[in-house]
Amino acid sequence: MTGLRHEQFCAEIPAQAAKLREHLAGADLRVPAITCPGWTLGQLVRHLGAAHRWAELTVRTRAQEPVSDEEVNETPEQPDETATDGRAVAELGEWLIAGAERLANTLREAGPDAKVWSPAPEPYATSAFWARRMTHETVVHRADVAFAVGGGARYEVAEEVALDALDEWMDYGVLPEATDTPPGEPSLLGPGRTVHLHATDVGQRGSGSSGGAARGEWLVDLSGETPAWRHVHEKAAVALRGPLTDLLLRTYGRPPRAEGAVEVFGDAELLELWLERAGFWLHA
Repeated sequence: MTGLRHEQFCAEIPAQAAKLREHLAGADLRVPAITCPGWTLGQLVRHLGAAHRWAELTVRTRAQEPVSDEEVNETPEQPDETATDGRAVAELGEWLIAGAERLANTLREAGPDAKVWSPAPEPYATSAFWARRMTHETVVHRADVAFAVGGGARYEVAEEVALDALDEWMDYGVLPEATDTPPGEPSLLGPGRTVHLHATDVGQRGSGSSGGAARGEWLVDLSGETPAWRHVHEKAAVALRGPLTDLLLRTYGRPPRAEGAVEVFGDAELLELWLERAGFWLHA
């Protein structure tokens, strides 16, 4: 359950887009997006802007079936990416902000409970799903832009936002799509199979998205027939420890901001298998 309110998500989407635009200042849109292999920086930003517009159309029309996402995933080179006067970068940044603001306004008008198609199963078929998902989509792709322009070491995510991003990951990581065993693949579930994530720089007491003593810790229990997760400090078969922002980056398959920032203790193979399966929805 998320600790952020709908309006907070609506405000965060354009705020994160604005921070991303700051990374673009003086950038060459032709450089590789090193954390998104096969894309240039320009393609990465246009992918995100197209995702904002896709989500906005889905919510605005109250779509009850998938809306074409061709523009989200097909991002060919643009002729103006060869411009050297900064005009292309400025125009792309303005385009990104415009789409993020339009999405935020549409989500506000819809409210959190509007019924609308989503790629996730019930109970996620609401506008609240899109507000949360597009917030964290923007957060993570802001990291991709930062790494592409050499600013990854300075990337930071506000604690409340990063905690909720990891909560979202946990929610999807225990769905049947993540934990069912594909043919010929090893099972994720089994006796003693538990995963613990610990954000070492989050205070153990105080208010926050989880609101409890272990607000910077997550225990994923894969030992039974029905997987589950909870906020708790508890020994597990494998633990992933590090600063909150680096923990978020590592979970999403991005490098930490500094070498050795994140440590693994225990069954590393279980951790990698869980991260791969839990991220099924990123590749849908």
